[in-house]
Amino acid sequence: MAVDAREKEAIRAVVERLTEAYGTTRTPEEVEATVAEAYASFKDRPVRDFVPVLVERKARAALDNEASITE
Repeated sequence: MAVDAREKEAIRAVVERLTEAYGTTRTPEEVEATVAEAYASFKDRPVRDFVPVLVERKARAALDNEASITE
C-alpha cells in the first residue's frame, strides 16, 4: 500500500512539532529517528486516517521516557 502525500506531509509536520518541543533536550536527528521508528510500527495497518496522530503520541511517549532516563 502506497503512502499518500497527505500522510507524508503530516509525518513531516510531526517531526517539526516534536523537534521544536524537544529542541532543548533532543537533537533533530534523535527526534526524526524516534518518529521514523514510531511510523514504521504502523506500516502494515490498513486504516491510515489516524496514523500521524498515533505516531506523534508514540514518539512523544518515547522521547519523554528517554528524557526521564537521562535526567
